[in-house]
Amino acid sequence: MTQPVTILLSTFNGEKYLAEQLASIVAQRFANWQILWRDDGSSDNTVVLMRSFADQIGHDRVVEHSDSGHHYGAAPSFLCLLRAAAHNPIIAFADQDDVWLPDKLTKAVRQIKAAGEVPALYCARQFLVDQHLRGHRLSALHVDKGFPACLVQNIANGNTLVMNKAAASMVAAVPAPQATVHDWWSYIVVSACGGRVIFDPEPQVLYRLHKENLIGRAQPVRERAWAAIKRGPYVFMTTMRRHAQALDATCLPLTPAARADLNLVEQALRGSVTHRVGALRCPRFKRNSRLENILFRFWFMTG
Repeated sequence: MTQPVTILLSTFNGEKYLAEQLASIVAQRFANWQILWRDDGSSDNTVVLMRSFADQIGHDRVVEHSDSGHHYGAAPSFLCLLRAAAHNPIIAFADQDDVWLPDKLTKAVRQIKAAGEVPALYCARQFLVDQHLRGHRLSALHVDKGFPACLVQNIANGNTLVMNKAAASMVAAVPAPQATVHDWWSYIVVSACGGRVIFDPEPQVLYRLHKENLIGRAQPVRERAWAAIKRGPYVFMTTMRRHAQALDATCLPLTPAARADLNLVEQALRGSVTHRVGALRCPRFKRNSRLENILFRFWFMTG
């Protein structure tokens, strides 16, 4: 029998688009799924919609987390769900406002199962659409460069992310750094521990861009670079430091190469220009696009 997929869904004031996401989950050709959800303190009808959906589908398939209702923020809420579900064979993150294509779970499960017992994380491209699901522009095609490239760029979009038990258990076992996002932290942990990261070049999700969720990670390269320039280096460099420090503080089984690269990066972040030049010589310490990589190198040297 095919192993079930536990879908982790954190909701917050999502009544406007939630029904379409739920319908797309029901329409999956891979039918052996269960939803574990928690609400992050909604003031609209989101909870009513979710409980009504559970009444229709079955409370054994749509399970509300016991800690539902408290406001933690998106990443802590998803990680709370992950800790509760990490013992399950396969987990998938789901955002409340997107639409899954019908074969999303089928393709993800096939890739995850092919990885065997190795910690595995699957992610995919997206169709970028407006609030009315119009547009269908492709998100960037990424290549996983492994560690320490994952400290520099997140290629694992949370609304496409699927992990096996080996990967999910590692992420759930350690505290995440302040102000991280759950998908990026998951990608870093799996990469540093020698897990397999699978990036599907075929889009599997309609990623709805609207004013409540447009944070820039799925924008074209030039738009992302311009947005980054306007933000300045502080947020980027602070995030890198937090991720590196949090990873160093864990008891995770980092690979020897990842441990050496992490030490190199941390030494560079604490040290002189010479140390930073040395870190930039690491062939995997880079972003995917040339334009973004130029900006990253400048910020790393000066930030």
